[in-house]
Amino acid sequence: MSDELSLKVKNAIQESVDLKKLVLHQKLYKILVEMGELVVKSILNGGKVLICGNGGSAADAQHLTAEFLIRLTSEVNREGIPAISLLQDSSTFTAAINDFEPKDLFKRNLQTLAKPEDILLAISTSGKSENIVQVLKTAKEIDIKTLGFLGSDGGESLKYCDLSFIVPSNKTARVQEVHITAGHALIEYVEGRLIQEGFLKLG
Repeated sequence: MSDELSLKVKNAIQESVDLKKLVLHQKLYKILVEMGELVVKSILNGGKVLICGNGGSAADAQHLTAEFLIRLTSEVNREGIPAISLLQDSSTFTAAINDFEPKDLFKRNLQTLAKPEDILLAISTSGKSENIVQVLKTAKEIDIKTLGFLGSDGGESLKYCDLSFIVPSNKTARVQEVHITAGHALIEYVEGRLIQEGFLKLG
């Protein structure tokens, strides 16, 4: 039993490595540069990055928000980049799902917090989550650029994204592992470009 479980650990790591190699081989990472340029344009125009997701993707949304706002690494000690997670505190979350429908959670916060210069990054391993589809639709309706970190075939969310980074896997954990790597790469690109543009100062 111990050997069998140990093999599962090894296989999980190997799957993660193989999937990232596939992203490199298929050059799927190149879309991150295009996404980065849209984010840079948004920030230079006075906008901010709005990020949302469910479950592990909600944690990724908060994780990336923190790294936009604070910094990604100590090697690049720069000013903060404006970003907000659309999953707010527990009081806001429970009020939203109590007073409205769960599918409107992110939509409600987007409508309240967003301005035209902003950009939305929606994270979903399946692309099928109803509240993700709704927030993407709403963003399109109010003319906010939309980015998707998706998995599998992108699901319905794909139709409402201006640009999408799609991880070719149906395994939630493996998709999430690639998403957070992609998020870090995106932030590195954005901060580098904003430093080039003179928008960010190094500390």
